[in-house]
Amino acid sequence: MNYFDLYELPVSFHVDKNQVKKKFYELSKKYHPDRFSQASEEEQQEVLQMAALNNAAYKTLSDEDTTMRYILKQESVLEEEEKYALPPDFLMEMMELNEAVSEYEDDPTDKKKQLAEENWKAQMRLIKEGTNVLIKKYEVSKSHAVLTELKDFYFRKKYLLRIQERLVTFAAR
Repeated sequence: MNYFDLYELPVSFHVDKNQVKKKFYELSKKYHPDRFSQASEEEQQEVLQMAALNNAAYKTLSDEDTTMRYILKQESVLEEEEKYALPPDFLMEMMELNEAVSEYEDDPTDKKKQLAEENWKAQMRLIKEGTNVLIKKYEVSKSHAVLTELKDFYFRKKYLLRIQERLVTFAAR
């Protein structure tokens, strides 16, 4: 059973967080193992599986990035542990951004940090804008081609989040 069916929600990249939370608590109560302590071993296993499914659904649908990943996997657009080739122009931009981060690491002045962060935020803004356009397009068309484009933005964002992690890790030292 997929998570959207479990929570009785339409497939969407922007799920109603309140509905997700409400359904999570409803199912948590329904499938709580303590309520089945006198049940057969088979029923107890079933309840444990449903509780685990409920927890996984909640974790996935509570976060936009994991929801996107889930939908892309459900629609067979994204493969587990996929090695995706990002476009060369994006990689060149990331190389420049990585150089800005390296400069900040070599010379940790506020100006260098600000420049690296501004570059990162600009890239993230472009990704968010592009993703939002494609999500709206997908909601109308349900096109597999649009999902393929979204996959590209998904991997771009993952790349940028690794750079952000590098910035945050260095700043914390």
